Amino acid sequence: MQRVAVVTGGTRGIGEAISLALKDAGYKVAAVYGGDEAKAKAFTHQTGIPAYKIDVSDFKQVKDGIAKITAELGPVDIVVNNAGITRDGTMHKMTPEQWEAVIHTNLSSCFNTCRAVIDSMRERNFGRIVNIGSINGQAGQYGQVNYAAAKSGIHGFTKALAQEGAAKNITVNAIAPGYIDTDMVRAVPPQVLEKIVAKIPVGRLGQASEIARGVLFLVADEAGFITGSTLSINGGQHMY
Repeated sequence: MQRVAVVTGGTRGIGEAISLALKDAGYKVAAVYGGDEAKAKAFTHQTGIPAYKIDVSDFKQVKDGIAKITAELGPVDIVVNNAGITRDGTMHKMTPEQWEAVIHTNLSSCFNTCRAVIDSMRERNFGRIVNIGSINGQAGQYGQVNYAAAKSGIHGFTKALAQEGAAKNITVNAIAPGYIDTDMVRAVPPQVLEKIVAKIPVGRLGQASEIARGVLFLVADEAGFITGSTLSINGGQHMY
């Protein structure tokens, strides 16, 4: 029987690459998106992967959304918590709204999604959870106190939940991407992007497909002895 995988932020950028890689590997994929309906419809049309509009920062929406996915595709075996936003600003200029938006979307969403699937995974004695952190959650980043805090929180969340799930064959791991060639990174001014790339030992931005490759490794049935780990995919920029 095909395993069912849910990818949050799954219709764009890194999430899109993860959704496609999982589908190509034979998984039944549900891609969750938050806002861009036109993009989501185009994604489904091009890939055949169903897209579900869910505000991952809203506990009830996530619970109801997972119930709908379960009814339509089957029990969820795999969750990839990839949804994320930025609302950058230095501390002396950051608003409570900027702080809360990033914390809720990037970190609270991991709780919301995992809470919605954990009982079913425990009952079936199987689960694979991969949380997408960030190099900036490991090393920090100027102007991203909110983002760095949320992503750093994901790494601690991963280790704690891994301990809870281990006896039930539920693995929980994180991937910490470096700077990946996505629309978000390409929006950075060219002169700033040049400085970023200059600090990456391999001399280039990463590709979304390289993050997806890491996800495939961690969600495999054969990866049951890997849990509580963080896989850093950053071209050697930060070795931690």
